[in-house]
Amino acid sequence: MKLHTLLQKLQPYLTYNEEDIEITSIENDNRTVEEGSLFVCIKGYTVDGHDFASSAVEKGAVAVIAERQLNLPVPVFVVKNTRRAMALLADAFYGQPSQQLHLIGVTGTNGKTTISHIIDKILADAGKTTGLIGTMYTKIGNQTFEVKNTTPESLTLQRTFKKMKDSGVTSAVMEVSSHSLDEGRVHGCDYDIAVFTNLTQDHLDYHQTMDEYRRAKGLLFAQLGNAFHYDRPKYAILNADDAASYDYEKSTSAYVLSYGIDHDADFRATHIQMTSAGTSFDLITPVGSYSIQMQLIGKFSVYNVLASIAAAFASNIPMESIIHSVEEVKGVSGRFETVDAGQDFSVIVDYSHTPDSLENALKTVKQIAGQRIFTVVGCGGDRDRSKRPIMAKIACEYSTDAIFTSDNPRTEDPDEILKDMEAGVKGQSYKVITDRKEAIEYAVKQAGKGDCILIAGKGHETYQQIGHEIIDFDDRLIAKAAIEER
Repeated sequence: MKLHTLLQKLQPYLTYNEEDIEITSIENDNRTVEEGSLFVCIKGYTVDGHDFASSAVEKGAVAVIAERQLNLPVPVFVVKNTRRAMALLADAFYGQPSQQLHLIGVTGTNGKTTISHIIDKILADAGKTTGLIGTMYTKIGNQTFEVKNTTPESLTLQRTFKKMKDSGVTSAVMEVSSHSLDEGRVHGCDYDIAVFTNLTQDHLDYHQTMDEYRRAKGLLFAQLGNAFHYDRPKYAILNADDAASYDYEKSTSAYVLSYGIDHDADFRATHIQMTSAGTSFDLITPVGSYSIQMQLIGKFSVYNVLASIAAAFASNIPMESIIHSVEEVKGVSGRFETVDAGQDFSVIVDYSHTPDSLENALKTVKQIAGQRIFTVVGCGGDRDRSKRPIMAKIACEYSTDAIFTSDNPRTEDPDEILKDMEAGVKGQSYKVITDRKEAIEYAVKQAGKGDCILIAGKGHETYQQIGHEIIDFDDRLIAKAAIEER
């Protein structure tokens, strides 16, 4: 694409009067620059792209987008906000691919990954060629790719949407983090459906207050647009049992479909019955009532399924097809996932790393555990410190045996993180084992017949970050090995 054509999207921030140059790619990482690239300088948390502009030019960048003037031998175009500019440029360069997809965004504190996967399955079972972007990976058709962030930068997003479109994908589901909404990473994404899961404490290291966190999540619904597209209607799927939904309903002009358990909703679950084999409930919908027998366990799973059903309904999938898919779902990796090595006690690995998700997981465990409940839990370093004593308190309240251990300490001292946790449970019974492997092995050795071990916090992750080092670590493999050794 010609540079002049591309830069017209940035008006009125700049005009272009230089020689028209052919742009072969847009990059914000100097290491990926090639001959003919347009380099965008992005200020990150730890590095500033402006410092790497010279390197990008040496590698072949023919023009640079920056927030300040740089002394370079190629044209430099100064804009107020390079992150916003990058979103505009990426959308234009890749041919506005999200507008050619049926795009569903899922936001909220908990449940994003599970809901995204359930929706993806429902759509695929209905014959759609699907794509998925989330915490665990990016999926295009049947191929999966590793990811760095739950929601990538706008440049990566638009490039991914283009790959999806070129691969025949018609429907895509993605997790939308509060960070990405606040930073504008999803600017240019033309969502058809926005799903809200819930709002509980998390990421206060970034947002500082719950009000700011709430506001950031609400951007997804406000950005659905203000026009009515009768041939391609927009939908907001909101949790009737979460108070934030009332704000988000006011923020959008899209059609609203609600789901819930405790309050009246368009999609509501009643007469919920739970066993260790699964959960049954009666589903009330705008088009009739149905009996559901699913393999997933827990009230939180019912919420996840209700949100998925509502999103699929808004995607024009027949209810019979939706229900068939939901009842087939066995679970998502690292989300209340059982580890079975023939033992006579239960071991469950779950990604619960917030107070609300830990409480929900333990409430479910209490309903299926026969005897003692061991909870192996830690808190990540360089993240929201205020939730550490709260999570420790929840672990002690709902467990017979709480075991505090290391999670991903990152650049913090693991023992200092554990002290923050202990501050919330003074006088209560718990055990501290800093080494996560030793903590899991201890729980396995202590567990008796009918007991249940919940290993919380890391879920699907196959690594542990200690300092700046990434080491191989999978809770499921560690637990399985400990069971087999026992």
